[in-house]
Amino acid sequence: MANNSGKPKRIAVAMSGGVDSSVAAALLKEQGHELIGITMRVWDPSAAGDAAEASCCSPDDVRDAGRIAEQLGIPFYVVNFEDEFRRLVIDDFVGEYYHGRTPNPCVRCNQLVKFGLLLDKARELGADFLATGHYARIEQGDDGFFHLLKGLDPKKDQSYFLFALSQQQLAHSLFPLGGLTKPEVRALASRFSLRVAEKGESQEICFIPDDDYVRFLEAEEGAEDLCGDIVDRQGKVLGRHLGTYRYTVGQRRGLGIAWKEPLYVLGVDAERREVIVGPQSELYLNGLTAAQVNWLMPPPVAEFESTCRIRYRHQPVPCRVIPLPDNRVEVVFTTKEKSVTPGQAVVFYGGNRVLGGGWIEQGL
Repeated sequence: MANNSGKPKRIAVAMSGGVDSSVAAALLKEQGHELIGITMRVWDPSAAGDAAEASCCSPDDVRDAGRIAEQLGIPFYVVNFEDEFRRLVIDDFVGEYYHGRTPNPCVRCNQLVKFGLLLDKARELGADFLATGHYARIEQGDDGFFHLLKGLDPKKDQSYFLFALSQQQLAHSLFPLGGLTKPEVRALASRFSLRVAEKGESQEICFIPDDDYVRFLEAEEGAEDLCGDIVDRQGKVLGRHLGTYRYTVGQRRGLGIAWKEPLYVLGVDAERREVIVGPQSELYLNGLTAAQVNWLMPPPVAEFESTCRIRYRHQPVPCRVIPLPDNRVEVVFTTKEKSVTPGQAVVFYGGNRVLGGGWIEQGL
């Protein structure tokens, strides 16, 4: 049973000013629901200069969201979460890089801000649900659990970014676009005569619209000097680097080392200020450990077979998941996988259903 069935409801729609959230709102309006449009202000785009205009959350986006709400004839609110977003998402992003990990701020934003603070605000406004433009689906099973499923469009599926949601959050969330493809959404935007029908998509991290995360980190107050050595697995010094935060697992460019074969980043040791490099063959690992695992099913007590993604654009691969104490797991790949990256999320699937996920600690 889907949690969007039944009689009309009062629904808050998270409106970003983009095509997806606008179509989500238009579809729900067409279905007869009572809607509230709501937009988050999560960072100050003036700090990013001209680049902010190409990002989500820009002033133009807020204006577009307001105009769509006006076109649909629904009330519209803008809520300011700048301080909370700084504390929950940006500070974590900076800290992860300075500790030698590669963070995924979109997962934290969804868990803590969009389906945390914003959902709470929606409920305060009397809404039964918060709807977003995510390409994912929610169904309630006979077991009473709300199941998170992949979006129908494999090119747009965003279930990976939603693994950290709780049952309570899923119970009050709607994804009207989950059963549609992007071309179908574009066509609906035209049918509804939405002013954003041809608007492009933002691919960057919203608070780094120019995609230059190194510049962003170095401009942060209290930026750390993490210069040090580039070494091989045996600890032999091969060169120098200008900061461990400039490197992530699998990276090839920017090493500045002349070598008999291409070298890749195998790991980052921020405590020792070392970047460990080696040949491409050493990027392939047998498995990983992950912590802070969130299960969207009863937590497993025994190991089980699954498929998993170790980054967003990663094709799910077969694996064995072994529960460990303290909400951790060990994951063993059926075939070695490339570029296991601490700080990224590993998400487990059973067919199209998200079983859970956690944060990668280390490769094995």
